[in-house]
Amino acid sequence: MSPRSRLSRPLRLTLTVALPLALVGGVAFTATADVVSGDEAEVRGAPEVVGSAVLDEIPLAEFSNGLIPGSVDNDRGVHLGIGSDLYPADRPGEFWALTDRGPNGQITVDGKKRRTFAVPEFNPAIVRVKVEGERVRVLGAVPITTRSGKPVTGLPNQLSRDEAPFTYDAKTPLEVNPNGLDTEGLVRAADGSFWVVDEYSPSLVHISARGKVLKRYVPEGLKLRGADYPVVEALPSILLNRKQNRGFEALTVLPGGDLVIAVQSPLLVPDKASGEASRNLRLLRFSPEEGEVTGEYAYRLDPVNEVDPAETDPSELKVSALVATGPRTVLVQERTDRTARLHRVTLPRGEGILGSRWDDVETSPSYEQTQDLAGAGVQVLAKELVVDLGKVPGVPGKVEGAALVGRDTLALINDNDFGMSDGPDAFDENGRLRDSGLNTKVTHVKLPAPLKR
Repeated sequence: MSPRSRLSRPLRLTLTVALPLALVGGVAFTATADVVSGDEAEVRGAPEVVGSAVLDEIPLAEFSNGLIPGSVDNDRGVHLGIGSDLYPADRPGEFWALTDRGPNGQITVDGKKRRTFAVPEFNPAIVRVKVEGERVRVLGAVPITTRSGKPVTGLPNQLSRDEAPFTYDAKTPLEVNPNGLDTEGLVRAADGSFWVVDEYSPSLVHISARGKVLKRYVPEGLKLRGADYPVVEALPSILLNRKQNRGFEALTVLPGGDLVIAVQSPLLVPDKASGEASRNLRLLRFSPEEGEVTGEYAYRLDPVNEVDPAETDPSELKVSALVATGPRTVLVQERTDRTARLHRVTLPRGEGILGSRWDDVETSPSYEQTQDLAGAGVQVLAKELVVDLGKVPGVPGKVEGAALVGRDTLALINDNDFGMSDGPDAFDENGRLRDSGLNTKVTHVKLPAPLKR
């Protein structure tokens, strides 16, 4: 039986979910584990890893063709990666995870970096997984599609705004796709639909339980044309100044249903140098009921060397995960590619800086340039350090997703970039990936005190 026919068989699992799941079958799962026992913790009561499970190497073509038959012809030896985010499902040990736009890298040609797409036809997907001891098992997945059921793909939208896409070897230009999504943060709504954030526009995307894009909310003035789904300009226009590949990456849902979104890095206002040097970030509150942003809050990143002592470049610090722990309390994850810390903040009532002069690109100095925000009349979110993951043995690097399990345990997922690396040596002479050897892991960290209040 061919891999495609195995993957196309109906799923025979008893799952109480309001959507069809495509079985990823015929795949043998193996795993290793890095578990730190309680007596290995530095201090009694310190945070500790209590479980680590590894996703087996699932060929990307086998996975993709099981969702959309014939969608991927040549995966170049790439395996599935699902490390963009993690959200609890309705059964113990089960989560919704998310791929990003697909395997991509950078190759320098004539002194300029080109963005490469190893499998340009890859389509982002929402993946249901189960942690079983030391392994992560894929239960099924939902491909993200347009209104007419076509793959959205992970390709950039606009040459005028996004990086130009090239083939895996950086030799041949690819066409952009206005439907394309660089999917990052994920939550599931009470009605079974999903909300996902995207780095390109940046945008907030509402997706049905069956995977169809219902609506994409983008910044005012983006003028995205040609998408095969509704596009609404409902986000502040200041977000058009996001750093390349640093749009929205973090998303959570409050108990009342409102969404909280983080811009991954400071905006480039008024210019790139100012944004790269800034520590001033923006969090947004979005009302699905009203279909609009109802609050914008000032968040100040820690100095980069406090988070990662080996790093001196402030632009390497970013926010990749948010976790709601109460009606107005949220964990904010600050990370580099090596380590991360999570802080707890309480969102104020009201609109914050939304619609103020700080949303005007003509304001000088800009929000991003302002060192003394309090002195400028800006209420900055007070931060309480909850956990420094760099001091917890067994936590992998590049943690991009986090979920709360019970009252005192975090489930973390790392992004292994589909085993990709940058440079011309990422693929062999036959165009096959030289895998980095990094695994996607779900790591459980038990904290010394409950998070929910």
